[in-house]
Amino acid sequence: MDDMDDIVSEFLVESYENLDQLDQDLVALEVTPGSRELLGSIFRTIHTIKGTSGFLAFGRLERVAHAGENLLVELREGRRLMDLPTTDVLLRMVDTVREILASIETLRVEGDVAVDGVIEEIREVLESRGTPVEAATTGELDDIEALEVLDVLEAISVIDAIDVIDAIDVLNDIDARFDGRPDAEHAPVAPVAAAYVAAAAPAPAPSAPVVRANAAFVPSPRAGARIAAAGAEEPASDAPGPRTASDASIRVDVDLLDALMRQVGELVLSRNQISRLADGAVDGELLRASQRLSLIASELQEGVMKTRMQPIDHVWAKMPRIVRDLAATCGRQVRLDMVGGDTELDRTLLEAVKDPLTHLVRNAIDHGIESPQDRVAAGKPALGVLTLRAYHAGGQVFVEVADDGAGVDADRVAAKAVERGLRTEAQIAAMTAADLLQLLFLPGFSTAEVVTNVSGRGVGMDVVRTKIEAIGGTVEVESTIGRGTVWRLRIPLTLAIMPALTVESAGQLYAIPQVSLLELVALDGQKAGTAIEYVNSAPVYRLRGALLPLVGLRDVLEFGQDTEAAATAVIAVLQSDTQRFGLIVDRVLNTEEIVVKPLSARLKSIGAYTGATLLGDGRVSLILDVQAIARRCLAAEAPDADRAAKAASTASARPVEQVLVAGIGGGRRVAIPLAAVTRLERLRRDLVEHVGGREVVQYRGAIVPLVRLDRLLGGMSDLAGDDLLVVVYTRGTRSVAIVVEEIVDIVDDDAARHSQIDDLGLVGSTVLQDRVTELLDVTQAVLAADPTFFTDAGADSAEPVRSELDTLVGV
Repeated sequence: MDDMDDIVSEFLVESYENLDQLDQDLVALEVTPGSRELLGSIFRTIHTIKGTSGFLAFGRLERVAHAGENLLVELREGRRLMDLPTTDVLLRMVDTVREILASIETLRVEGDVAVDGVIEEIREVLESRGTPVEAATTGELDDIEALEVLDVLEAISVIDAIDVIDAIDVLNDIDARFDGRPDAEHAPVAPVAAAYVAAAAPAPAPSAPVVRANAAFVPSPRAGARIAAAGAEEPASDAPGPRTASDASIRVDVDLLDALMRQVGELVLSRNQISRLADGAVDGELLRASQRLSLIASELQEGVMKTRMQPIDHVWAKMPRIVRDLAATCGRQVRLDMVGGDTELDRTLLEAVKDPLTHLVRNAIDHGIESPQDRVAAGKPALGVLTLRAYHAGGQVFVEVADDGAGVDADRVAAKAVERGLRTEAQIAAMTAADLLQLLFLPGFSTAEVVTNVSGRGVGMDVVRTKIEAIGGTVEVESTIGRGTVWRLRIPLTLAIMPALTVESAGQLYAIPQVSLLELVALDGQKAGTAIEYVNSAPVYRLRGALLPLVGLRDVLEFGQDTEAAATAVIAVLQSDTQRFGLIVDRVLNTEEIVVKPLSARLKSIGAYTGATLLGDGRVSLILDVQAIARRCLAAEAPDADRAAKAASTASARPVEQVLVAGIGGGRRVAIPLAAVTRLERLRRDLVEHVGGREVVQYRGAIVPLVRLDRLLGGMSDLAGDDLLVVVYTRGTRSVAIVVEEIVDIVDDDAARHSQIDDLGLVGSTVLQDRVTELLDVTQAVLAADPTFFTDAGADSAEPVRSELDTLVGV
């Protein structure tokens, strides 16, 4: 009984895979009705299901498949052309087969699935007058028939418990396809099929019939002898032959893969703990063993992750059928393009995005793509284009659903939001066009005038965002009136194990997924008090000239403020959907791979965490939900910050550039245009050499001259220590190292505050961070070290460079 259950399970798995492909093939055959390759593939699939179901005594399934096969025979033999009614009834037949398979999978019997209706529909189509097509050549038919025989024999050979000769008896109606064809001894497939017969029955009698059928197709003794002779031509050999496709792959239960992934996760945790212990140990053997363990664990983790990865084409396989049916229901003409189907995702994530993708496709056809009449009136082709695109970028998978339809009218969205009471007119007035499109994700929001069985109830997009964010992803929308809409899903590669940054706030540990982390900004004691500004009581930080909204993790978790912690706080710049914001934490600890553990319902209800993890030192850390924090804390602050940024940019027409502030000794500071800073380096003092009275150093395979600003500008500095701190300026293939005493900061310089100075090496002065700071003439400093620098670097003269650098500091 167990053997039979295994056979049924194998039959179900293969049949489900074949039906998914069958949906695609039938839709494709409707577009190219004369394709012999598609017809052959469809026919083989249905015939295999029919034959195996007969052997397994699934009578309903056999009847449905047999009826569909009769219709396919007419298509194959040219008595009928693939048209809309034929496609519809064949697709309904596939749906009925899928229902029966689902019943067999659940109950181990066919159940009471109704089959008479679809069989009657097939009979009516058969009796109707079909569109004949020109008969194919005999050679083409022979090729298809040969493949059918080979496919049937191959399908039978995988069932170990079935004797090949007896099993073929169950499929005795196979000869119906060969009525009037050449007899078996002239069939070119015999030598190939012999390998399959020999594999299933190693010692058959040469005179035994290979296929038992009626008088129209009975193998002669000569044909049997010829098959046996073909098998005898290959001498026995102990050397293994080339592996077939079935030998190169096996089916593994998904639960087994999940259990293996959990064990690998525990191994990663143990690896992290041992690595942390080894880092503080003095035993060299322990350190080497730890490194070896880390390498093996990483390779094992990568291997197991690959076993869970599946191409997104597995989800897209159902889309051609969905698009076809929806286009017919909604009165649209749609062409589906799929790009990047081989992009791989974790199996769990693949299942999670299936429903959101389906809804986006339905939404695009029902709301996005116009009717053929409207498209023609708008100067577009009647045929609309729906594109599914997937690609990897930045350690994530992007999936786009794009249409060339009417687009989303942001003003109409705003009016609907006010009408439904979801937003006030004042709130709408403060929103940008991108903000208005985000209203589409609100629960209960819909722009549809009429509710249909496809859409219009206002629950779909909210569910899409909820499901995508539940797996750590985001949803973005871009739309242009008259040109179409793009829905973009940003999805992590996997949820099981991910790199994260661990931080501390109020004495508690938290993990921030690195996929959401852009950069870190440290606030020392001097900067913390002045760097954070306020717009309508909302904290912001000027990051490279742009206002960055700030959120305190202590405020989010309601821990209260700590003055000492604020003096050494760090801003983690995070990305949530299309918005950047800074999360203020007390301390940054480490980056490591973490294993995501589920949370209890009580912790989930807080809305700030996506999971928990065990760190290498044994402590538990909660994983922050970046999207939830952004929605909770920035909903009201973002418009204020945007208005402040616009006001600041409008009010100030003065050029503002960034400069590097450096100390050169004696309490003096100079500002170097950031555009003139290639790198900051710390060089050993004993590497300084002399060439013709000038100081040089070997740097990256080149001889680089040194210029000491304290000497150039008439200052005094002992520059104590073993190292020299230098600012490297590179132009073309040449470099100069400018020696300074310390690096103070990178700040914005307002050119309107400059004062003029006529002094060697300086172009002016200004006030930066409440200190008088001299503006360095970089060109003079470079020429002091190497008078031929700009000429050799490829410039005609130093004047263009001087002008360029002077402009940077506002002179």
